Amino acid sequence: MAFSVRCYFAWLSPTDRFTYNASKNLQLRFLMSLPKTLAAGAFLCGSALALAQDYLPILQYHHVDANTPRATSVAPDEFREHMDYLKSAGFQVVDLPQALTAIKAGEPLPEKAVAITFDDAYRNIYENGFPVLKEHGFPFTVFINTGPIEKGHSSFLTWAQMQEMEQSGGVFANHTVSHPYMLRLKDGETHEQWRARMAHEVNAVEQLLNDKLGHSPKMLAYPYGESNAEIREQLAEQGMIAFGQQSGVVDQHSDFTNLPRFPAAGHYANLSSLKVKLNAKPMPLLSFEDQGEFASHQPVSMTLNFQGGNYRLKDLACYVAGQGKAKLEWLEANQVKVQAEQAFPVGRGRINCTMPDQSGRHYYWFSNVWIHASADQAYVTEKIKKN
Repeated sequence: MAFSVRCYFAWLSPTDRFTYNASKNLQLRFLMSLPKTLAAGAFLCGSALALAQDYLPILQYHHVDANTPRATSVAPDEFREHMDYLKSAGFQVVDLPQALTAIKAGEPLPEKAVAITFDDAYRNIYENGFPVLKEHGFPFTVFINTGPIEKGHSSFLTWAQMQEMEQSGGVFANHTVSHPYMLRLKDGETHEQWRARMAHEVNAVEQLLNDKLGHSPKMLAYPYGESNAEIREQLAEQGMIAFGQQSGVVDQHSDFTNLPRFPAAGHYANLSSLKVKLNAKPMPLLSFEDQGEFASHQPVSMTLNFQGGNYRLKDLACYVAGQGKAKLEWLEANQVKVQAEQAFPVGRGRINCTMPDQSGRHYYWFSNVWIHASADQAYVTEKIKKN
């Protein structure tokens, strides 16, 4: 159900009812500014009743180009197909910082809310993606690594282009200076030196965002999606929100220093599979245990603890990257152990779990990622164990 430009709020009396004429983005800001008891009500936009939801799927793009690496690219015609579908299917593309503020506060979002993000600040976002976003009136967020931008690299956005994009709903956030593997030590680097280097990677971008654009949303996307508890704790102390590269849906119970997003490029660009993710819900978990960020030569496992409720637990299915279905061992009525059959190869491996809701029209979704480090990669956790 889409917002029209003229919205009539159903909870007001006939004498108090008014028309709010504004852009879709301003309508969302207005909704978020209302007291919770009012905003939680349904409201009328034209003749369609728009309901609220308390979760947010977030799409992740990189390149918008047909000639860049396919794994991180969506062709311009594919990107238009995605955006046209969002509009025609009534999805409400929301401003990401505002939406996350609302979720943290327990405030509702519009039904079918979704957010759009890009990593790496490639210029083809401006050339091929921005015109479509502007045409549709969709807000969006770009996570920028400032090293190539400051060097004037022709494949990356300029500050002037970012300033222009801000005028049409663009938000620019932190993706570090040099896009490093944040958990790897340099040769001879101590733990304290690594911490200082990572602090510079984050803080230097925050300073540039404030200097060049006048503000920062205080959001970070981890390069390669990699982080550990130490980095996440530091970001939390700085009041920052951060994103990994595991798939899933954000709600009030999410870890706001490691939020999920759905990749929408490469083999994930297929519209039919994207439709499933756009309609996904957060898995109703009380907690999960994954034995840490690092995998070894042994198969990984995790334990999921479900909330009480009327869920189709018997229809839960989990899939291990490169292996197929995981083994499920129910330890209690609401607790399951998810076991991979084989060890992950060196690199990042993941397990995705889905479960249909009672209607069968939506899937609950949860994903977890592990790093299997090789001996020569000097990951910080591995190096600390040796010292």
